[in-house]
Amino acid sequence: MNVSRIAATEDGKMPYISAATTRLRQPREDRVRRPTGRNFAGPRIGLGLLFSLGLFATAAGQGSEPQKTATFAGGCFWCVEADFDKVEGVISTTSGYTGGRTANPSYEEVSRGGTGHAEAVEIVYDPAKVSYEKLLDVYWHNIDPLAKDRQFCDHGDQYRSAIFYHGDEQRALAEASKAVVAKRFKQPIQTAIVAAGPFYKAEEYHQDYYVKNPIRYKFYRFNCGRDARLEELWGKKD
Repeated sequence: MNVSRIAATEDGKMPYISAATTRLRQPREDRVRRPTGRNFAGPRIGLGLLFSLGLFATAAGQGSEPQKTATFAGGCFWCVEADFDKVEGVISTTSGYTGGRTANPSYEEVSRGGTGHAEAVEIVYDPAKVSYEKLLDVYWHNIDPLAKDRQFCDHGDQYRSAIFYHGDEQRALAEASKAVVAKRFKQPIQTAIVAAGPFYKAEEYHQDYYVKNPIRYKFYRFNCGRDARLEELWGKKD
């Protein structure tokens, strides 16, 4: 994600604005992993108690929905990941690449362009705590839907905005939400709605980047003009 590519030249190449900005994207630390669960080892329990516990677990699980997946592209995946991690009901976020032709692409390949992939974030969420409609609302309010093949200071189709739907229900909800956004702006909405395909996880140093490198992340986000443009489009956040 070459943050120094602020504007495209006539030949389609993106000049670097400074060596300092370029260094922002260099890998620095290993990923900070979030705990996902704990293994419990306890004393043996009688078969009768185990049977009772099994019945209780079955009853408690009735009516509960399984985890679901949503995939969004909105420019810099560092930022998209940070925005969705704040949402209650989101279980995990993973930065990666999708929508293109190249299998198992590297960051350098996607950043150069030509793979067809977009930087994207795969979100696993609990539908009992947050709806897909809510995720769509969060998504729209954190992108510039009027920008074609770019987001904020990052230019190129690898930074395009797109909703990658998983199933017909997500597709219908995404299209309905896009229609609402179109009425608000009365301009063409450049965000694509396409079926989800293979998702390739990005390199470990990109995961949770805003957690591991908060100063560099904030410096990038401010200099990219992301929040200033979002306020211009959507107003101040509560």
